[in-house]
Amino acid sequence: MLFMYFVYVLKMNNDQMYIGFTDNLQKRLEKHNSGGAFTTSKYLPVTLIYFECYRSKKDASQREKMLKRYGSSWSHLKRRIFNSLRG
Repeated sequence: MLFMYFVYVLKMNNDQMYIGFTDNLQKRLEKHNSGGAFTTSKYLPVTLIYFECYRSKKDASQREKMLKRYGSSWSHLKRRIFNSLRG
């Protein structure tokens, strides 16, 4: 079985975005939407907008940090998923 890591973008009900990474995307989304994730618990429901898959945990972690820390990385991704962010 192939083990994957995911970097994901959620849209919260206040139209803010949340970026995270996990090794189990379905469980993590369930945790977010049940109020089990402190950062998003006030802004339910959350909607999965985008995700990327990685075989390396280090690659996924670095990508998450890049999106959070560097505005140009996030801006580039927002241009790529413009219509998904609007809907």
